[in-house]
Amino acid sequence: MEELQDFFDCADSYVERVRTSGRKGWLAAFRDATLFKVAYSWGLRRNEVRLLELSDFGANPLAPEFGRRGVLRVRFGKAMKGSAPKPRSVLTVFGWAAECVDEWIYEIRPRLQFDDGSLWPTERGGTVGYTRIGQHFRDIRNEAGLPKEVTFHSFRRSYVTHLIEEGFDARFVQEQVGHEYASTTALYTGVSSDYRVRSLRRSLDKLSGSMLNVGRDKGKR
Repeated sequence: MEELQDFFDCADSYVERVRTSGRKGWLAAFRDATLFKVAYSWGLRRNEVRLLELSDFGANPLAPEFGRRGVLRVRFGKAMKGSAPKPRSVLTVFGWAAECVDEWIYEIRPRLQFDDGSLWPTERGGTVGYTRIGQHFRDIRNEAGLPKEVTFHSFRRSYVTHLIEEGFDARFVQEQVGHEYASTTALYTGVSSDYRVRSLRRSLDKLSGSMLNVGRDKGKR
């Protein structure tokens, strides 16, 4: 979690440095910083997040606290070999992420003066490129001092791990990321040592309570 926060902090700091220096490019930097946060917050692959449109967000009646960002429709999910892209809907779980998207859509994106429906337009029109995203990711990663093993796909792995650590049902997480098999989701999970300790403590407390009740029951016989 610390590496993820370091990355986001570095991306935000870069935006501020470019903006205060008066150089061009701060809008693009802000766009990319928000794109990175969206990739993590909805567990998306690089092309899935890159091809999002404004209309892909919608309200979730069961989670009104997220407003218009309660559910995200991913139209270009990873396809099986020889088949079309597999769409899916991802439910919002992080309130701060919905706020980041609102800030981008309502306050920053309109300054690019392009409205072709893409969530991530460039300063010349069209959608931000796949290569551009990867290059900026590497620049921020290096500036943050993170190892090369941290890749764009690490956002997705972190998303799965953090949901599992927070107690979300494994089946829910599997549906969120669009895995056909639970075993695939399990491969993404790299829970922390703190999580394992907490899980052990909960299990031991539950076991102790059960044994205590059994002892009490025996005492009544």
